[in-house]
Amino acid sequence: MAEDVESRAVELDIRGKKRVFDVDDPVLPAWIDEKALESGDFPYKKKLKEEEYLEDLEKLQVELVKVQFWLQATGKRVMAVFEGRDAAGKGGAISASSGKMNPRLARVVALAKPNDRELGQWYFQRYIAQFPTAGEFVLFDRSWYNRAGVEPVMGFCTPKQYEDFLEQAPLLEKVIAHEGIYLFKFYLDIGREMQLKRFHDRRHDPLKVWKLSSMDIAALTKWGDYSDKRDRMLKATHTDAAPWTVIRANDKRRARLNLIRHMLKTMDYDGKDEKAIGELDEKIIGWGPGFLK
Repeated sequence: MAEDVESRAVELDIRGKKRVFDVDDPVLPAWIDEKALESGDFPYKKKLKEEEYLEDLEKLQVELVKVQFWLQATGKRVMAVFEGRDAAGKGGAISASSGKMNPRLARVVALAKPNDRELGQWYFQRYIAQFPTAGEFVLFDRSWYNRAGVEPVMGFCTPKQYEDFLEQAPLLEKVIAHEGIYLFKFYLDIGREMQLKRFHDRRHDPLKVWKLSSMDIAALTKWGDYSDKRDRMLKATHTDAAPWTVIRANDKRRARLNLIRHMLKTMDYDGKDEKAIGELDEKIIGWGPGFLK
């Protein structure tokens, strides 16, 4: 329940101004509400209309079902990694992507913190155990890239472990590509005011309050550190074999549609309907570290 979430007001530096944010205050500050959608250089002043979103999403989900039949017929394998700050919309994007697919063949992986045995393993080992078999589509709600963001920012790994990861991840992903596995790496980027708004929404919605953790509150003052780690991650691990697809995700609807479109455009599956897929919005979707400059 909501009362289990620690109550704490924090002082934040927002574009050169000192602001106080108390997630437990039921009133969302105007300086957040007014700037949320346009924060982080988001290119639109209004969200996509729900009717347009639902109409396009249904068409894309029909195509994803075709992808599943194609995977079963060919034995091909797909992995999609969803990364981003807390409240970036990873879970919703995963649900939109997998919601109409056969759950026996489309599997969501959201690993808990490692147990004692896993802590003694090679870092990537427990993730590799979740890789897809023939005909399977696996979606990672956070992934091995925890070690490129959350862990170094929050002190859960050593500097050497962090540096080793940035060297090893591209090597592993080159092997994945050589195996013929489709690997999609999505980074969902949101502005600071949008993150605060979503945290506040979670705190005061009894159906979403479970999504707000003490880790989220602890990370409120670490925005800059997370940004630095994001930029280094994208630079170090954006490769020809496994490129990063970056999504501006202040508008969840636009983010989900473009994310799914990108996957569908990449795969040459049977019965592909290019008209139904539509075109990518290059204001919303881009590739590698340069897209966020």
